[in-house]
Parts: sequence; structure tokens; C-alpha cells
Amino acid sequence: MISPAQDPYASRTDRSSAIISRQDPVVYEDGKYANALSGEQVGQYERDGFLLLENLFSEDEIRALSAEVERMTRDPSIVRREESITEPGSNAVRSIFMVHVLNPMLSRLVRDPRLVNVARQILGSEVYIHQSRANMKPGFKGKEFYWHSDFETWHVEDGMPSMRALSCSVLLTDNNDCNGPLMLVPGSHRQFISCVGETPNEHYKQSLKKQEYGVPDPVSLQLLVEQGGIRSMTAKAGSVVFFDCNTMHGSNSNISPWPRANVFMVYNSMENTLNPPKYGLTPRPEHIATRKGFKAATPLDTLKLVGS
Repeated sequence: MISPAQDPYASRTDRSSAIISRQDPVVYEDGKYANALSGEQVGQYERDGFLLLENLFSEDEIRALSAEVERMTRDPSIVRREESITEPGSNAVRSIFMVHVLNPMLSRLVRDPRLVNVARQILGSEVYIHQSRANMKPGFKGKEFYWHSDFETWHVEDGMPSMRALSCSVLLTDNNDCNGPLMLVPGSHRQFISCVGETPNEHYKQSLKKQEYGVPDPVSLQLLVEQGGIRSMTAKAGSVVFFDCNTMHGSNSNISPWPRANVFMVYNSMENTLNPPKYGLTPRPEHIATRKGFKAATPLDTLKLVGS
């Protein structure tokens, strides 16, 4: 067993779970590396572990992004690729990974200054794309995704050293109480839940459909929720959610008639690049965890993603 002295965020190494205090900052360089957010917004992110910015993108921009994502989900040459993940028990596309490489418009999106400068400001450095994907949760049949900390997976299965990454979700559809919106536990980013269970070989093939390893135990999860509650990210299309890599989150199934879709990207600090995975695990594929040939996501000069 790896001791805390060797790895402060050891997980999946024992038969019992543990709650470990965060060892890393939430906001780096005092939030002064860039100036996309106000001091109040930085403070809110540091306190809660997430920040919702409403109506960040225009209707024209969201319409164009949605059309690109829809086109990709209907393109047989893309759906057949390993980057495409289907819903459990069906051929409906759940996610398409590495969209910033597969699509020119989404390549521009990840460098949009409204997004990348927030990541640079919070993480206190230049950043690169650890992972990107388009997520679809269709009406009536979109499946749930159980509670988890992304960092737990990225640390164990990808070798991400520290909590110096954040996720960004651009809402392509209105998120309401009924269509399975993202749910976050405020303040949960300050405690790391060490999970039970040895990671199976090629775990990612199953976990991207339904995650069963690297998920918190009910007692620890209940404690986090009793301390912070649960916040649903209900907002209009064009809004953006930024959340810390260790914030506990999940979503319910969508049995409403209203589909939900987003473009999701993970910004990692250029000072936090991946090591070999923990415990001798085989690295996950490049389209899930970028570890070679990447470069800094430099902000574009324009604030317009598409022409008006």
C-alpha cells in the first residue's frame, strides 16, 4: 500500500475509504495571473469550488456550436471512432471526446478568451487541454452519472500530480430542474475522498458509460452534502459553469422531454502535466487524457466565436 507520505491523495489502495484534507491551493497566484473574473467571482469560486457565469455566449454562437455538435453526432465516420461513447444499452451517442481536435469551431472555442482566461486566472499559469468532449443527454432516455470527483480519476488513472486543473461546461441547451442538470456539492473541493476498490484493467471503457470504481462511499458523500448541500446548475443556453477538479458532482437521468447538451473541456496547468498512472495502470488513451504533443491554449484575439 502507498502511504500518504508517498502520495497525499492515495485512493483505491485499501478496503476502507478516507476523507483527506486538500493539500493544494484552490486559486493560484492570488488570482492575478489574468483578469477575466472580478475579485468577488474569484472568491466565490474559491469558497464553493465552482462558478456559474450566465449568458456568456450569444444565441448566434450557441446556435452555431449546437449545429456543429449535432452534425458530429450524425456523422458515421465520427460515431465509429473510439472517441465516441454510446449510452449503456443503446447506440445513442453519449459523448464525443477530443472535439477540440476533431472540429475547427470547437478548436476555437477552447481558446476563446471568455473561457481560457478564466482558467489561466484561477490556475495561475498557462494552461492546456487535458480533455474535451461534447455531452448529450437526450430527452426520455439520457442516463444518470453518479457522484464523483474528477481529480480522483485523473490522479489515479492518468497520473495528474496536483489539484491544479478545472472543468468548464458550456451549456448548449437550457438546463432546468427536470432534464438532468449538473449537480455540485459546495465546498466539497476542500476534502478528497479516498475510494475503495482496485482499478480494473482498461476501466475507462466501462467508466465512461457507468462509473463503478473511484466513486465515493455513501457515508463520506452524506457528510459532504450535510456540510455544503447540493446546487443544481440550472441556467439558460449560453451560460458556462467552471468547477474545480476536486468538486464532487453528478447528474440525474433525463426522463423529461427536454434534451440537455454541453461542450465540456478540462484546462490543466502547464505546471501540472501528467506522470505515469498510479499503481502500474496502463495510461488511458490520448483522446481521454492528453499527455503528448500538447501546447498551451493561448487566448484568441477576438471575443466573437462566430460572425454576427
